[in-house]
Amino acid sequence: MLRLQGLRRLAGPSCLLRRRSATQRSSTKNASFSEVLQLEGQKFTGVVFPLQGLERYLAPGVNTASFRTFSPGLDHIHRAEALFKPSGRHVIDYFSSAVRMDHAPQLAQPEVCFVGRSNVGKSSLIKALFSLAPDVEVRVSKTPGHTKKMNFFKVGKYFTLVDMPGYGYRSPQDFADMVEAYLQERQNLKRTFLLVDSVVGFQKADYIAIEMLEEFGIPYVFVLTKIDKAPKGLLVKNVLEIQDFAEKHTQGCFPQLFPVSSIEYSGIHLLRCFIAHVTGNLPMMNS
Repeated sequence: MLRLQGLRRLAGPSCLLRRRSATQRSSTKNASFSEVLQLEGQKFTGVVFPLQGLERYLAPGVNTASFRTFSPGLDHIHRAEALFKPSGRHVIDYFSSAVRMDHAPQLAQPEVCFVGRSNVGKSSLIKALFSLAPDVEVRVSKTPGHTKKMNFFKVGKYFTLVDMPGYGYRSPQDFADMVEAYLQERQNLKRTFLLVDSVVGFQKADYIAIEMLEEFGIPYVFVLTKIDKAPKGLLVKNVLEIQDFAEKHTQGCFPQLFPVSSIEYSGIHLLRCFIAHVTGNLPMMNS
């Protein structure tokens, strides 16, 4: 059994969805798939399928089969986007927070949760995923480790996104008990998204999180953040090292990585589609 003292070394910040005014809205260029469809060639591939966009930088003979494990058609990506657009009957908003599982809302719809180190870009990623909701804001704390709760966001009747407290810096004292209980007891949890900084790669705390997920038999997937900040050579190196680790040293990890940029929206459309798929809202063949 994974030691609690190991879990207690995990820590970090989180975010909340709140209403915002039009003057506070940030740039959402390429947030809509209709905009991305106007791009051509390598620019289009780099935004929609970032892993495939890296193939031209790889040495001959590198196995890229896992780059296409999840390979939806453009029509699937477009359909998935509708889940992330609010309407009169489809409300996307913050639902509640909890510091213990007995405080967590009892929701029947599928859930996905996001975990990662402090400053890995978790808040920015969630903000990018919900960028098509014009009246909803993802608020990022200015103080790392400020948020100490699990935050639940309902995406209509379709699924719930759970933002877990970050790990690595200023973790809540009861972080281990909170996260362990959630992962072991949440019956409607469909996938855990473990965020890794693509610039620095795996850190010590990330290995502890991976060990926890493997110990509990939780299906998870690696999301590589901040790919716009990483030089191509470094990004390729970290992608291949993390891919190799996933193939050789994990049982519950999805074989494909999901690189993303919350600034350029690279990989955001594919990640939305994957979330829609794993929550049962977008059945697909051969994916």
